[in-house]
This record gives sequence, structure tokens and C-alpha cells, in this order.
Amino acid sequence: MAKYLISFPSAAMVVSGADLEAAGRDAGAVIEEAKAAGVYVFGGGIDESVAPVLVSGDGAVAAGGYPWAPALNGGFTILELPSREDAIAWAARIAKACRCDQELRVFGDDPRS
Repeated sequence: MAKYLISFPSAAMVVSGADLEAAGRDAGAVIEEAKAAGVYVFGGGIDESVAPVLVSGDGAVAAGGYPWAPALNGGFTILELPSREDAIAWAARIAKACRCDQELRVFGDDPRS
């Protein structure tokens, strides 16, 4: 089994009003289904009201993230699934519920975690 990251940037979420409330409800239902199926690992979203800091190897702290990288924001879900096909199917369910495209990535295996 592999762990999959299903995510979207904040800019992808162009839903408002009553549809936003419905998207939240529908997304919550899909997450509950993933929990019931035993495939849910973790999920959440980046708190964009808290600015990132960049911490260097010597412990120095600078405001902001990597200056050359796009902003990291939005929401994510991590599921543990038996195949990429299963991951694509769950990503499609989440995309439909959230009303926005989802990006799917595979976590590399770290046997120590």
C-alpha cells in the first residue's frame, strides 16, 4: 500500500455562497467515507492567516518561504491505498465534492516512518 497526497491550491477553489457550504458538506462526507473504508491518514488545509518562515540549517529564521517557489496553500488529504487507480478514483470523488480539480502525488516510502 502506498500513501497518496490529494491536494489543491487556494486559487483553484472558485466556489462561493451556498455552493461553498454544499462543497464543505460534500467534502466532509467523502472524508467520512474514506475513514469508514480505513484509507484515511490525515487531512487539512494550510492556515493562510499565519505567514510562513524559512528556517535554515544553522537555525536562522527569515520571513516568508522559499523566494523562488510558488506559495504553498490550499487543502490536502492523505490516503493509504492499494493502487494508483484507487487513488485516482478517490481523487475524483474529492474533486467532485470540492468542486475543483485535485492534484495527485505519491509519497515515497520511508520504512522508518
